[in-house]
Amino acid sequence: MANATSSSPRILTFGEAMAMMVADLPGDLADVDRFHRRLAGADNNVAIGLSRLGFHVGWLSRVGTDSQGRFIQQALKAEGVDDRYIHLDAHHPTGLMFKERAEGGADPRVEYFRRGSAASHLSVEDAASIDFQSLTHLHATGITPALSESALELTRHLMQQARESGASISFDPNLRPSLWPSEAVMRDTLNKLASLADWVLPGLSEGRLLTGCDTPEAIADFYLARGAKAVIIKLGPEGSYYRGTLGGTLESFLAPGQPVAEVVDTVGAGDGFAVGVISALLDGRTPLQALNRGNLVGAQAIQVVGDMEGLPTRDKLQQIEQ
Repeated sequence: MANATSSSPRILTFGEAMAMMVADLPGDLADVDRFHRRLAGADNNVAIGLSRLGFHVGWLSRVGTDSQGRFIQQALKAEGVDDRYIHLDAHHPTGLMFKERAEGGADPRVEYFRRGSAASHLSVEDAASIDFQSLTHLHATGITPALSESALELTRHLMQQARESGASISFDPNLRPSLWPSEAVMRDTLNKLASLADWVLPGLSEGRLLTGCDTPEAIADFYLARGAKAVIIKLGPEGSYYRGTLGGTLESFLAPGQPVAEVVDTVGAGDGFAVGVISALLDGRTPLQALNRGNLVGAQAIQVVGDMEGLPTRDKLQQIEQ
């Protein structure tokens, strides 16, 4: 597919998008008979969030030549995401998921139908037309390499090529243990990928599982010792923790969380946080400003139904940052 914008994307994300059927009412999914369709996928949530803030973002993936694949393409195009790296796969279906309507801020239960999906067949060949010299930033997650061996090879290839071309790289582990053959394989693979990134963005429980360390400082030092320039740890309602050298010298601090009157849907909070942090650092803001924006955008994301519906435009961001 071609995009109307002739210049190559400055920012690239990649992975699997799915059509998501969200229950209209709370209760066991077996008892729900009405759903509405939304777009799901950590990598494309970040692409949409950055696009809404005015960045030229491309998204690389594979979708089936089915109705759900067309839905995903149309949804991303409507958000201004550059679609030139979306590959159509006539042999494999687009992934699908169902999400319950949780109450009281609880994490909703989710059921996936993604095994053998078009995106699980992502490979290095899908990156053949990428203009790495135009890239200033690559965002990767730990979900894509869990999809298949060829998707892992693609992840490694994109991170290595972006690194060689001088682009900055962010990596959100975004753990999906059920997609991995074992916890040990997950830990080893994701820690090796994290060593290719400049900015590593785990949640506290993710960091503990991946590193075997307990405190935010120890988790951060684990990744700093492996080449990261900054480790930014999500602490949920408590905010986020930074330890890194982006300011020239090693510094650490805690950025307090944003108060939220009502938590509607916790899914997508981490992607919103990533949008805030990445956009601020690409805007030339300080690490503290980046964490504050991450906390702010993450708080917006959990106040609406859906994974990315709460992500702000640049105008909205300027209003809420005041």
